[in-house]
Amino acid sequence: MSDWLHELPVPWIAVVVLAAISLLVAAIYLIAMRLAVGERGEAMRSVSPGLLPALGIVFALIVGFLAAGVWGDSDKAKDAVSNEASALRAVVLLSDELPAATATRMRALVRQQIQDAVDREWPAMRKRQASLAAIPTPLVEAQRLALAFDPRSPGQIDAQRELVAAFQQALDARRQRIIVSDSHVNAVKWFALLGLAAVMLIAIACVHSGNRRSALVAMGLYAAAVVVVTVMLVAQDEPFTGHLGQSPDLLEQVIPHT
Repeated sequence: MSDWLHELPVPWIAVVVLAAISLLVAAIYLIAMRLAVGERGEAMRSVSPGLLPALGIVFALIVGFLAAGVWGDSDKAKDAVSNEASALRAVVLLSDELPAATATRMRALVRQQIQDAVDREWPAMRKRQASLAAIPTPLVEAQRLALAFDPRSPGQIDAQRELVAAFQQALDARRQRIIVSDSHVNAVKWFALLGLAAVMLIAIACVHSGNRRSALVAMGLYAAAVVVVTVMLVAQDEPFTGHLGQSPDLLEQVIPHT
């Protein structure tokens, strides 16, 4: 699915999808009604109505599988961002146990890491171009700073251990969100979904070809369901893209100011 469509607000996605499906319905209706004459018309009207429930079930199964994958990816993206923000917040809080100079340096590195994630990683993830090969230099330097620190009290020993664990959690969460950012409904799945919708519309047109008004009403009702399903999937197809995609707000909330 085109990137420009994902970037539109949901109402505009609905307008574009509605226009495209309406054109499809109009084309199928006009062709079917033109062909529904003579022997061809008799053959089309002989198509069993029992075919429609079977096609509908297959379409519903495909929608269910796609929706489960899309919503699952969205939940994974939300969890990854939340875990990363929680880990970095823990680093900021634990840094209070370190000497002033070390704590100041660590907070500055956390601030730089979050800023890099917002300014560089998020735009790349929206385009599904983020790569695990890119090293989060500020986060790695902050982790090295925690490991190089020589604790002088039991509190600092505990703080160092918790800091190392928090940095590992932040790195794992970052890897997870980058991996999830590449998730999307591929072209084959879109082709299968829309192709089956077209087959269903053709079947409806054949079954109701003897009555043009009933054919138009039935096709319109089914098309409305297809529009709703398609808009739902497009709006959340890519976890970090569009107006319903995950934003870096949680990370920005934990930016240390001192």
